Amino acid sequence: MEHPENNEAYKGLTVNKGIEQPSVVNPYLKLRKKPQRRQYTAAEYVEGIVKGDITVLSQAVTLVESLKPEHQVLAQEVIEKCLPYSGNSVRIGISGVPGAGKSTSIDVFGLHVLQQYGGKLAVLAIDPSSERSKGSILGDKTRMEKLSVHPDSFIRPSPAAGSLGGVARKTRETIILCEAAGFDKIFVETVGVGQSETAVHSMVDFFLLIQLAGTGDELQGIKRGIMEMADGIIINKADGSNVEKAKLAATHFRNALRLFPPAESGWTPEVLTYSGFYGLGIKEIWDMVYRYFDFVRANGYFQYRRNEQAKYWMYETINEHLRDSFYQNPTIAAELPLREQEVLGGLSTSFTAAKKLLDTYFNELKNKA
Repeated sequence: MEHPENNEAYKGLTVNKGIEQPSVVNPYLKLRKKPQRRQYTAAEYVEGIVKGDITVLSQAVTLVESLKPEHQVLAQEVIEKCLPYSGNSVRIGISGVPGAGKSTSIDVFGLHVLQQYGGKLAVLAIDPSSERSKGSILGDKTRMEKLSVHPDSFIRPSPAAGSLGGVARKTRETIILCEAAGFDKIFVETVGVGQSETAVHSMVDFFLLIQLAGTGDELQGIKRGIMEMADGIIINKADGSNVEKAKLAATHFRNALRLFPPAESGWTPEVLTYSGFYGLGIKEIWDMVYRYFDFVRANGYFQYRRNEQAKYWMYETINEHLRDSFYQNPTIAAELPLREQEVLGGLSTSFTAAKKLLDTYFNELKNKA
């Protein structure tokens, strides 16, 4: 029955029929389906990337970030074919506490670098992902107004997705694609101070730490250990009445740096002040950065660090694949809830439960072999 309310059991209730919908204004109009984006082959991706086609590059980065197995296979093939065209850039990691002005500074830094040194600049901005919705705003372009419209720049915000403490899991592969597309300067911006800095440090040539004056970070920085990774420390917002505070903070950081053992590169990190908003002190910062590159290229540390990073990421990839293989194993997936209940019920310790799961996994691999 169309309307059960009109049944005899519901006398006195009547449901009127709705108004008939008018016909389409244009009877010849046909609703068109959204055209499907054509899937490129690996060779087409590589050809487009090497030619510097930004559209193809963007689609390739999306492919790299995809978690679909078929996309991963294609992405790895593209990366392998792009490797011969990569490695010809300077990679700079930029980090700092939230609110330090990283995005504003990158906007100013990028314009300065492009004007003074030419070439092409790619900015890989890592956006924090929500722990609840897993979504990201990806709004860094809105804070890089001038750089985002520059013809020689490419800004790619990526969701952190909870991997490597805030650094997108595929940032290193994205760097390779950008280098193959002719970008000779790569900026990697992190979400803020945390575990992500270790991951960024392992994929860049120069690590730039942005700090603020008068926030108590002078002593906090010592405890974090992040200052040990920094090749240069810059104090933002050194303008107006804040100039003296910035100079005092710079003195504190220089004193703190003396407490650390010498860097492996032999370079002594410098501490400078600047104003990203007013564009003050920008030239001095980039003079320092390029002095560093001259220094490490002369003593061989530049290539040594690149080799160590390649080795580091090989082991990271092994760990990642082993972890995925373990959790995607059907036997483990079925046994995991049982072991959880044992731990929660106090019938087994966490370590014993973990060992049982690992024994199950390795025994299954042994039997298959």
